[in-house]
This record gives sequence, structure tokens and C-alpha cells, in this order.
Amino acid sequence: MIRQNSIEAAKNALRARMTRLRAELSAETREAGARALAEIALEFISPPSGAVISGYAAIRDELDPLALLSALSARGHPIGLPVMAAKRAPLIFRRWSPGEVLERGDFGVPVPSRMAEELTPEILLVPLLAFDARGHRLGYGAGYYDRTLDRLRAETRVVAVGLAFDAQAVDEVPHDEHDQPLDWVLTPSGPVEIEGPGGIER
Repeated sequence: MIRQNSIEAAKNALRARMTRLRAELSAETREAGARALAEIALEFISPPSGAVISGYAAIRDELDPLALLSALSARGHPIGLPVMAAKRAPLIFRRWSPGEVLERGDFGVPVPSRMAEELTPEILLVPLLAFDARGHRLGYGAGYYDRTLDRLRAETRVVAVGLAFDAQAVDEVPHDEHDQPLDWVLTPSGPVEIEGPGGIER
């Protein structure tokens, strides 16, 4: 219990620092980063024809994946966005096409219509506050992506790709056995290959 409390304290301290850092990025940095990431990601990810991609609607100064999702959709990939189905339950993903109106979901997160088709993603694009070279990711603390990846990895093959500004890299993200590592991280400077068991072959 003491160790767990120590990990949570370290996470909260890093969360506060990285929230401030990300908020201080200029509008020019954000816009240029989103454009560069879209170009890099299209070449790097190169998903199979028809592969289902899950993205997210950017909130709280997150790197905006809209340009990337629009390009993937134009190539014929079904796009899903995450929806909180129930408190502390894994996320589900509902189909969405760029340009479609989003509804206001839990915590003010934009989500597709409740009538939209539910999808199972093969590539999961994940927002974050911080990441390290072993694929550990710091989120907002609710654990939704950890529970979701745990479920998806038990049921199917899914590749989790974190999207981040270069400034969000840290030496080490505090973590425990419940935290699900990313397979790759993409930044505006290029892909970050994950060291050790969190990585995947390409």
C-alpha cells in the first residue's frame, strides 16, 4: 500500500508538471506539430486496407489528430472515437467520419452519435500527458485506456500508438502492473521505438 501511494504521488506530481508544460506550447507549435505528425504517421503506420483506426477528439491542449484521421478516412479506413460506456469500464468505439457533428459526452468529451456503429479498432491512437522510452504513458488518472487496452489485448491483436509533442518525453513515467504500455509513440519529429516488452516488430 505504501508503494502504491508513492507511485500515485509521483504520477500526480508529473501530471501537474506536464499539464503546465503542454499548456504553454504556442499555437504555432501545436498547428505545425499536428501537420507534421499527420505526414509522418501516414507513412509510418501504413495500415492494411480497411483496417479500423481509433482516434480521439482533442481536449485539454492534446496534440490534435484531426488531419491524420481525415487522411486515413479518405483512404477508406473506418474511424472510431472512444466513448465511456460506464464508469470505470473499458471504452467502446463508435464510428465517426470527419465533418460529422459530435455530441457532448461524459466530462465534456466530444463523442459520436449514440446511434453510430460500434467498432473494434486494430490501431489505437492514444492521447497522453507524458511518455518514456519503454512505452509507459501518463494519462489523466482515470485508467480508461489501461482497462481498454487490457481488454482488447486479451481479445484481439491491437497496436497502441501514443501521439505526443516532443516535449512530452520524460526519462521515466511512474507505473505499476495495471498500466498498459504503448507499442509506439509518434511525435512531430518522428516515431519513437519502444524499448523492451512494450514494443512491437515492424
